[in-house]
Amino acid sequence: MKSHIFFAPLFCAAFFPLAFSTLKINAAEFSQTELARIGHKVWQHEADGSVEGLTAWNAGENFASLGIGHFIWYPKNQRGPFEESFPNLLRFIEARGIQPPSWVASAEVCPWNSREEFLRDAHSDRMNALRKFLADTIPAQTAFLVERMQQSLPKMLAEAAPEKREKVRRDFEKMSATPRGVFALIDYVNFKGEGTLATERYKNEGWGLLQVLENMDDSQRDAVRAFSESAQAVLARRVRNAPPERHEERWLAGWKNRVASYTSD
Repeated sequence: MKSHIFFAPLFCAAFFPLAFSTLKINAAEFSQTELARIGHKVWQHEADGSVEGLTAWNAGENFASLGIGHFIWYPKNQRGPFEESFPNLLRFIEARGIQPPSWVASAEVCPWNSREEFLRDAHSDRMNALRKFLADTIPAQTAFLVERMQQSLPKMLAEAAPEKREKVRRDFEKMSATPRGVFALIDYVNFKGEGTLATERYKNEGWGLLQVLENMDDSQRDAVRAFSESAQAVLARRVRNAPPERHEERWLAGWKNRVASYTSD
């Protein structure tokens, strides 16, 4: 049975006393309470807020998905088009003086070679220790997500076509100006990446944060709604472009519901 974590509404103004009109958003600007609340919202999106969901290996994938952001960890001799993020998260956490379980710290690659191995180990002592570590480090994981979001802008500007760079910067700034917008940026860049990797393309079209910003309708007054609608369109395009054997249409409804929630307080 899943253990659910319930939390108060994320976007209560009392928890966001900060000025978001600047791009200088980083984890140090958030209190531990704020980081925890953002982290719980991401966790809810990725794994239904369950402790068991902190360790997952989805059918049809060749990597484990770990933590509140389902950070990717590839086994030995396995790689794919998606950016591996769990090793970077571990280094980030360790740099803050928090030690993971010893077997995790010493592992150079994901120790499970397949989903079947992973599922057989689902209730082992080492898996339970990993879940406890991940449940205990939600603020640190969230700080990692905040920094990734902040670092995404220069990557996107470098990748964007010259005629689109000002639009990308402007729309990023508009999203950064409100708590809802900040959360949408944090969640989406973790969810589908920056959109700057050549490997994260189908038919030469990406689905990351860059593509969502490029596709936003700037005539809308509500930037978050424009972002949400753009994200839904970009994700639908990804599914249309995906190789048929991946059957990505099975995920589209859930993806759309996730980005539609950005407009809710």
